[in-house]
Amino acid sequence: MQILALNCGSSSVKFGLFEVSGGSAPVEVVRGVLDLSVRPPVLRLTNEPRGIEVPSEHPGVETALDALVQRGVLEARGPDVVAHRVVHGGPHFAEATRLDDEARAAIEDATRLAPLHNRVALDGIEAVTSRFPGVRQTASFDTAFHRSMPDRASRYAVPASFADEHGLLRYGFHGLAHRSMVRWATGQLREARREARRLITLQLGAGCSAAAVLDGRSIDTSMGLTPLEGLMMATRSGDVDPTFPDMAARALGTTPEEIERILNHESGLLGVSGRSADLRVVLEAARGGDDPSALAVEMFCYRIRKQIAAYLGALEGADAVVFGGGVGEHQPEVRRRALEGLAWAGIELDLEANEGATRAPAVVSRGTSRVAVLVAAVDEEVELAIDAAALLG
Repeated sequence: MQILALNCGSSSVKFGLFEVSGGSAPVEVVRGVLDLSVRPPVLRLTNEPRGIEVPSEHPGVETALDALVQRGVLEARGPDVVAHRVVHGGPHFAEATRLDDEARAAIEDATRLAPLHNRVALDGIEAVTSRFPGVRQTASFDTAFHRSMPDRASRYAVPASFADEHGLLRYGFHGLAHRSMVRWATGQLREARREARRLITLQLGAGCSAAAVLDGRSIDTSMGLTPLEGLMMATRSGDVDPTFPDMAARALGTTPEEIERILNHESGLLGVSGRSADLRVVLEAARGGDDPSALAVEMFCYRIRKQIAAYLGALEGADAVVFGGGVGEHQPEVRRRALEGLAWAGIELDLEANEGATRAPAVVSRGTSRVAVLVAAVDEEVELAIDAAALLG
C-alpha cells in the first residue's frame, strides 16, 4: 500500500511517500517540502540535490501534488491513501479517523477553535479530493494524543456549564510530535533494558510544548485551549495572567484582540530580545554581550526547567527526558541550561556528549544517571502513515 502523508501549513507543504505491506513499519520512498514563502514556490525532494522552482499562479497543495505527478514521484491516479495532519480535532476526535462526510463536518466544526490551522488542512483535503477523485483519505490530529489526559489536567477551574457547552478545554497540541518522541524513546530505553514508563517529552521549535507521558499516554501537556498557553516560544509569550490582554489594551489605548495578536506574533524570544524570533540569532547576540538577548535565553530555558520539574511531580519521577524539534535537536546550550539544577531528581547530563549532539538521535545523559536524557528526531509524517495503515491496511 502506498501512503502519501501530507502536512499542510500556511507557508509550506511537507510530505512523505511511504510503502507499507502487511504489518511492517512504513518504508520511505521519498520526502519533500514545497516552500510557499517564496515566489515562485520551490519544491525540494530528498532524492534530488537542488530545489525545483514550481511556477504557479495560486500556489498551494494542488501545486505540490501536480509537481509530484509531473516528476514521476506519484502516478497520475494518485497513491492508495493520503494521510493528513489536522491540528485541532476539538471534542470530536481522540484518535485518527477515515475521512468521510461526517468526519469532514466535525473538522469544520473544530475550525472555530483553530481557524487558521484547520482551514489549511481542509483546503488540503479538498485539493486531494479534486486531484485524485476516489482516493482514500485519513486524518490524524495534533490534539488527539492528549485526549487521554484526566479531568484534573484537561479542565479549567471555571464553571462547567459554559466550558462543557462550548468545548473550552485544555486540548494540547504537537501531539504527533510527542507521540513520535515517545515511540522512539520507548524503543531506545527498552533496548538498553531501562524503564520506559514515565517520559517527559519536549517539542522545542518555533512553537514549544512539553508533555508528561505515563505508559505511552499523555497525562498532561503545557499547551491548552490554544497553542499560546505554556512555554515561552519564538513569537508567543506562553503563560500570562488572564487579565493581561484587557489591562494592556487599556494602557496602550488599543483592543484586547490587538494585544492577543502581539502575544502570538510579537512576543516570546522576539519580544524580549528585540532582535529575532530565531534562537540561533538570539544566542549569538547573548554571547556577544547583548543583555536583552541574554535575558530572553535565560527566560526561555528557565521556563522549560520549571515545566520539567512540574512533570516530575505529576509523574512521581521520570525514566527519561526527551528533547525534540529544531531547538531541542540542534541546541546543546538550551538542553544544558534547561536541565541545570535538576541533579536532585536523578538527571545527570553528560556535558561532552551533549555538546557533540547537534543532530538526533542521541543519548546525552551519563551512564550513572537515573533519568535518561535523549534527543529524538521527530517524524510526524511517519506517524501519519502509521495511522493510515492501521485504519485502512
